[in-house]
Amino acid sequence: MDQRTKRTLWIVAIAVFVVALVVHHNITTQEIIIFCVVVPSIILHEISHGWVANAFGDDTAKRAGRLTLNPVVHVDPVGTLIVPALLSLTSFGVFGWAKPVPVNVSRLRSPRNEGLLVSLAGPATNAALAAVFAVVFVHVVRPDLPVGWTSNSQWSVVAQIVFFASLLNVGLFVFNMIPIPPLDGSVLFERLLPARSWPTYLKYRQYTMPILMGLVLLNFFLTQNGHVGPLTWLFDRLYSWWESVLGV
Repeated sequence: MDQRTKRTLWIVAIAVFVVALVVHHNITTQEIIIFCVVVPSIILHEISHGWVANAFGDDTAKRAGRLTLNPVVHVDPVGTLIVPALLSLTSFGVFGWAKPVPVNVSRLRSPRNEGLLVSLAGPATNAALAAVFAVVFVHVVRPDLPVGWTSNSQWSVVAQIVFFASLLNVGLFVFNMIPIPPLDGSVLFERLLPARSWPTYLKYRQYTMPILMGLVLLNFFLTQNGHVGPLTWLFDRLYSWWESVLGV
């Protein structure tokens, strides 16, 4: 993609994102908190791929300047701005992705085994964050919650940040472990796939991203029409279970 095309794409992305913000101007404090929790969690997820790859001999992400907490370098104009904004404008909810961290598996010392660990580093980071914030919530935050609360919006900002940091990282972990490429969980499916099935698998692998997007859109459509989508069903149960773990 040349510089002119990139510049045009960024202009369109920012314009669509601004329109979405204007249309949905009644943003709540809790939505801001969730945004401020999700963005760093996704960035740490992506950076962890590069950190592990660098430790195993592939410095591609490091040379590309992607081992940084600066959110700007991880923004994908389509996945981070255009897609979430368009879905928001159409009331389909919000879904998106950050720019994947570049990894050259062939530069790893043991590509087959270490490539697996590089892929699983992202979900593992989300699982670790969920566990750490869960411990903080249970032992530090929960004892100080207001008596008789009926909604977590009544909690302090700090309490909400810790709660959603744990809850949403569990969600990110489970979602990324779905065994559909390009999600990280697909590496486990691919590792278990018999060699004789690889030609057929590779033939259809290129269509998995549209399939994943179709699943997300189907879920939004069913939810908007009063039905329970497959992802909604899964995450409702996941979040209910994790809330019980947190004791709320």
